[in-house]
Amino acid sequence: MRWDEFRRSDNVEDARAGGGGFRLPGGRGGLGIGTVVVLGLIGWALGIDPRLLIGGAEMLSGGSQSVEQRQAPTKAGTPSDQMGEFVAAVLGSTEDRWKEIFAAANQRYRAPKLRLFAGSTQSACGFAQAAMGPFYCPPDERIYLDTSFFRALASNFRGCSGKACDFSAAYVITHEVGHHVQNLLGILPKVQQIQRALSSKVEANRLQVRVELQADCFAGVWAFHAREKHNFLEPGDVDAALQTASAIGDDMLQKRSQGYVVPDAFTHGSSEQRKRWFMTGFSQGKVSACDTFNAANL
Repeated sequence: MRWDEFRRSDNVEDARAGGGGFRLPGGRGGLGIGTVVVLGLIGWALGIDPRLLIGGAEMLSGGSQSVEQRQAPTKAGTPSDQMGEFVAAVLGSTEDRWKEIFAAANQRYRAPKLRLFAGSTQSACGFAQAAMGPFYCPPDERIYLDTSFFRALASNFRGCSGKACDFSAAYVITHEVGHHVQNLLGILPKVQQIQRALSSKVEANRLQVRVELQADCFAGVWAFHAREKHNFLEPGDVDAALQTASAIGDDMLQKRSQGYVVPDAFTHGSSEQRKRWFMTGFSQGKVSACDTFNAANL
């Protein structure tokens, strides 16, 4: 993936300074960040609070369950390190492409903020931890990202390898931007209202799957338009992104954690669904192609 031509966004908030956030137990008697993120992904797939899994693992490993919670200073603008600059470049590209897409529909695109953090940070949706994985918070229109997620994904889930990890990381970021697009279009508020009225968690999960698959499709729409503008993709990039989508499919995560699959517990979609919807957006480049809420489409 060639991202040098991407404009760097000024909407990055870097809260990683000095180690930032909260300090996870590590080393002897504690859990490494890779283990923490794996447990977070498993909890994310099964609908279990990741803190319960992490706390239990710490007890078994003999580590302390206490954590130091402190906010790191936040710097706005493009970070100076390579990972931070990469995130700012991808975010800048999403701003430019979605601005064009919205303008073509006579709408105005309002860019989200993206906060980089190390370990934990505070969000309008509650306390954000690395174990939760990247997420979008609608109330403050921010994406929260601990970049250790990318390392854990590559090493623990074989989501990508080598330089191809760049486009896999871009897929993860643009999926979260896809949720912001849903928020601007009024899709997220409507879905959340319906979910609150549902008495069945299974039905709420099925609706959430459609939300996540649409965000995958929107990530593909960004990739289509970014390729048209910059021709930034290299051989193997798309395959790597599809491999990442497969690695974080609910069925794969459930198989890894418990050895069997429970479709009713899906919250993000199967590996096949995630790959298919990303490719739908990537091949067509149209928001209208991402109608995951049509029952016949899944």
